[in-house]
Amino acid sequence: SVLPDVSKSMDSGTRGITKFDYARILTACLTNLVHHQRDRVGFVAFDEAIVEHVPPSAKHLDVVLHTLDRAQPARPGRLVEPLRKLAEHFGRRGIIIVISDFYAEPEEVFEAVGPIVHRGNDVALFHVLDPQEIDFSFTEASSFEDMESGDQMPIVPGKLADDYRGLVQAHIETLKKKAAQQPVDYMLLNTSMPLDFALFRFL
Repeated sequence: SVLPDVSKSMDSGTRGITKFDYARILTACLTNLVHHQRDRVGFVAFDEAIVEHVPPSAKHLDVVLHTLDRAQPARPGRLVEPLRKLAEHFGRRGIIIVISDFYAEPEEVFEAVGPIVHRGNDVALFHVLDPQEIDFSFTEASSFEDMESGDQMPIVPGKLADDYRGLVQAHIETLKKKAAQQPVDYMLLNTSMPLDFALFRFL
């Protein structure tokens, strides 16, 4: 099953594609690949709750793709509650792929996926970020908006760019480390990275 995050923070992008569209195309590729291997395809879109749920089936590819096509990021996101509710549906051993920008503390991320892992599933985290979220290459003072709350804050980039990049890298490294301890597969996907390269690295 593929679980894309459809929360509002995913609806941002600076390289011609939003994180949401990148995740949506990646989800379509993965479900199509699974279908052609004659395996069961499942799909769950989530934000602060479960938005769409297509149970795993060998006959559900069209339903998954239609559901994916109409999905829209609109609400704030939370990982723990929707994934905890889903854990009981993943009792049968399978591969669960969570695609998100993981705007949450690492402890929350692994609290969310822990019950799914403990039920014997193989879990992979695809961490989708825009290049600007990684590099913070802004140069001019401007107002930055929280994608989920709408709050705005004036920022002079040069004064905090190094601190910001350090925090982002620390977040990524902590997710990697905790994933290795689970075990959970973790892969950082920069939206400037071609999708075929991202898929090749994973497969």
